[in-house]
Amino acid sequence: MPSAAALIAVAGMVWVSAACRSDTSAESAERTPPTGTATPNGTTWNGTTCNGTTCNEPASYAYTLTSNEQALAGSFRVTVRGGEVAKAVGLDDSSREVVERGPGQIPKIGDLLDRLEKARQEQADTAEAEYAADGHPLRITLDQDENSIDDEAQYVISSYDPVGS
Repeated sequence: MPSAAALIAVAGMVWVSAACRSDTSAESAERTPPTGTATPNGTTWNGTTCNGTTCNEPASYAYTLTSNEQALAGSFRVTVRGGEVAKAVGLDDSSREVVERGPGQIPKIGDLLDRLEKARQEQADTAEAEYAADGHPLRITLDQDENSIDDEAQYVISSYDPVGS
């Protein structure tokens, strides 16, 4: 049985860890998306499919995707126009190889949210997302089976530009 001093030390470490995790960045994350939040160009992310609501993904935008998924490894700058990926640029060696194999492999943010929803429906061990204040996802983490190797995926969405320049 742990001593009282050991328990107090652990409690103190937990408190310090929690205090250090406060996020003051412009893209601070929430676990659930704000519903019906307007982006600067007037389009709305409606909480997306992750909570069973309809996704109102903007028809045009740009973002940077960093992925650790085996088939989609690397960092990409993605431009979406008219609801389709119009341009994808690999930002490192791995991502350039993916783009060379076929730009159709690069997902829109809505495609990533579809993967999240599918993982939730299939009761994956991990199917989580963090959201920006405007409702777009910042990070999606998936792991179908925690005991399986190489089925994990993490997608980090940054430099989101709702105008798509």
